[in-house]
Amino acid sequence: MCVIFFYANAEPSPGGYKLILASNRDEFYARETQQVGKWSQAQHVYGGIDLEPGREGGTWLAIGHHQDVFKVGALLNLTGEPKPRNAIALNILQPHQQIPTNNEHFLLGRGMIVADYVKESSKEFNSMNYNRRLLKDCNQYSAFNFVSIEITPTSAQIQLLSNVPPTLAQFEPGKSYGFGNSLPSSPFQKVSHGQQQFEATVREHGNASVDVLSSHLLELLKNKHKFWPDPELQRRAPNWGEGLSSLNVFIDHQGYGSRTHTVILVDSQNKMHFIEETMAGLDPEGEWLHKHIEKQF
Repeated sequence: MCVIFFYANAEPSPGGYKLILASNRDEFYARETQQVGKWSQAQHVYGGIDLEPGREGGTWLAIGHHQDVFKVGALLNLTGEPKPRNAIALNILQPHQQIPTNNEHFLLGRGMIVADYVKESSKEFNSMNYNRRLLKDCNQYSAFNFVSIEITPTSAQIQLLSNVPPTLAQFEPGKSYGFGNSLPSSPFQKVSHGQQQFEATVREHGNASVDVLSSHLLELLKNKHKFWPDPELQRRAPNWGEGLSSLNVFIDHQGYGSRTHTVILVDSQNKMHFIEETMAGLDPEGEWLHKHIEKQF
């Protein structure tokens, strides 16, 4: 489970932002993760890295910049969609992984979808080409929503690719959007309410300082109000639904919740701010690590 809200505009007003993004990563607290930073093998990319065995090198959210183009990728699980029977997750970074010969259901690690997108800068990997190719092979993965944002000096492309069912949708820039763990045609109530609040924040504080804007966005991400009951969430997660119905998820007995809050801002002069608050341990009431990366591109 994750949630993302964003606004992208290639030509903002003076003092405005090309990108305003707020996202929660909902995951098991014990899942090993590398905190946000510059990627050692892709110096133009910033984001966290999944270190879970069998998933190493993937990510849920990252931003890259090359030749005046910003690329943002985000991966959202599609809750409640079954995997193929006897499915095995295959990490493409481990080509010698042992797979039982009698199992025909091999699933690729979804985190590499984002990593491959933001790392590569050739025309083959621009949003449209990358998503069209991904759409042809999307049944190789467990259910997902993939958000791609590509901002050039004169345009912004926003696309959402889902694989259950396989669909690729394009969205108009200069508007506020919110996506979660269902299809956009049937959003969870927390996503609908969160998008409304995000849009109000962009409207009121979209030209404010980084400190002011980011504080309002983090406040949104930490909202623990449960939007319950929610028919779509009840249908997709009958056992966990209520615990997942808040933007800031906390399911104590499962050791699961919103373990990372992220805000990414890119101003009109191409200065990026990547702000991350993430759990230092296994207790959401314990220590949190705060990191603010500033990069002038």
